[in-house]
Amino acid sequence: MKTIPLINVGIQFLPKIEFTLSGNFKIGDITLTGKWKVDMHGGDLKLTDGIQKLVFPSGVTMYPSKPDNDFFTLHDVTIGINFHWERDEDQSFKGGLKLLIEEEKVAAINVLSVEDYLISVISSEMSATSSLELLKAHAVISRSWLLAQIQKNESLQQKDQIYETVHKSDAEFIKWYDREDHVNFDVCADDHCQRYQGITRSSTKAVEDAVKSTWGEVLMFDDAICDTRFSKCCGGVVERFENVWEPVNHPYLQTFADSDKYPLNFMVDLKKEEAAEKWMLSQPEAFCNTSDKKILSQVLNDYDQETNDFYRWTVVYTQSELSELIKERTGIDFGLIQDMIPVERGDSGRLIKLKIVGDKKTLTIGKELEIRKALSKSHLYSSAFIVQKEETNGQISFTLKGAGWGHGVGLCQIGAAVMGAQGHDYNAILMHYFRGANLKRKY
Repeated sequence: MKTIPLINVGIQFLPKIEFTLSGNFKIGDITLTGKWKVDMHGGDLKLTDGIQKLVFPSGVTMYPSKPDNDFFTLHDVTIGINFHWERDEDQSFKGGLKLLIEEEKVAAINVLSVEDYLISVISSEMSATSSLELLKAHAVISRSWLLAQIQKNESLQQKDQIYETVHKSDAEFIKWYDREDHVNFDVCADDHCQRYQGITRSSTKAVEDAVKSTWGEVLMFDDAICDTRFSKCCGGVVERFENVWEPVNHPYLQTFADSDKYPLNFMVDLKKEEAAEKWMLSQPEAFCNTSDKKILSQVLNDYDQETNDFYRWTVVYTQSELSELIKERTGIDFGLIQDMIPVERGDSGRLIKLKIVGDKKTLTIGKELEIRKALSKSHLYSSAFIVQKEETNGQISFTLKGAGWGHGVGLCQIGAAVMGAQGHDYNAILMHYFRGANLKRKY
C-alpha cells in the first residue's frame, strides 16, 4: 500500500435529496453548480435545478473542478441516529459526490482520500481543540480501523458463506451490530461506523498537524492492520472484542483496568453478579473517571456535552413504562415485565445476555447494543448495569445503575484525553489501549 487510498462514505439515504454545489462540478463534459434536487424516476435518478433536467440510469458521480476550493452541501442530514441528541443539519463536504439508488432510496456518497476523511473524523468525533497527543492517537486508530474494515469487507466478499450476525431460537435472540451491511460504500458517516461530518465541524491547525504527523501510520499485529475500536467512556474497565461483536479473539483488544494502577479494592471477576454490583455502585479510580470540564470539552462536542453522567449513571422505569418501551423497541409483546435477569456478563461487567421476563413471553436478548436498544428510546449509555427491582405500595419499578458510555472496547476517548492531559504521548496512549500492537507507516 504505497498510494493514499480513496474511500466511499455513505452520508444520506432518502427518497429525495437536496444539495448545493459551491463551485463547478463535472459529470463528464457536463458542468453543474448551484442548488439541485435528486429523486427516483422509475429505476433512474432524476436531477433538476428547476431549469435543467438530467436523467442517469445507473447512478452518477460528480467531481469538483477545483478540489481545494469547491465543495458540496447536503441539506437536512440526520446526525446521531437513534441517540438522544438526534437532529438534522446541513453538512458540507470536499471531494466527489456519488448518487445512486439503494433499497428504493437515493444514496448520497462522498468520495475522498483517507487522509482528508481523517481530518473531518477527528473533528467530528471530538473537539478540534483537543490536545495534540490525543488527536494524534485518534488519527492512528481512525485510520487503522477504516483500512482494517475495508480489508475485512474485501475478505468477506471473497468467501462463499454468508456472514451471520444473528442467532435466534425460541429462547434467545442474539445480534451484534457491525458494518458488514454496507455494500455500496466503505463506511457510513454516523456513529455506526465513525462520526464523519465533512467540513461542517471546523477543523484546526492542531487536527491537520495530527493527521500530517502520523501520515499513513497504522497499528499492526502479526502483519495485519488492527481493528482499532473506540468508545466514549469504558466506565473503568475495557471490554473484550468478542463480548460485543463476532466471536473472534483479537489479542490487542483485551480487558484491563483503565488506570496506571489496578484499583486494589476491585480485583474481582466482574462477570459475577456480586462483583458487578459492587463495581457499578462505586466510583473506582480510572483515567476516564473525571469531571474536569476542560478535559471533557476536548472529547465531547457541544451536543455530546448534553450528557454529563457517563461514568456512573441511573435510569428508573415504572413497570408500565418499561413494558411499553420494550414492546416498542423490540416489536415483541412481553406483556407486563415481571423481571430482568442478567444471564451473562463480559469482563467489564457489560451484559452480553439479559433475560426479559414478561407475563406473556420470556426471551433472552443480546449482545450489548441489542440490550441498549431495547431499554431506551435512543440508546442506553451502555450495557454495563445492574437491575434493581423494587415494589412500593403495590407499584413495581426497575432501576438500572450503570457504568460507562458505549461498548467499552479498545480506546476509551475520555480516558485517553486524561492521559494526554497528564503528559502521556500518543504512542503511550495507543500502547495502553492496544496492548501488543505496534505502529507502522503504510504509505
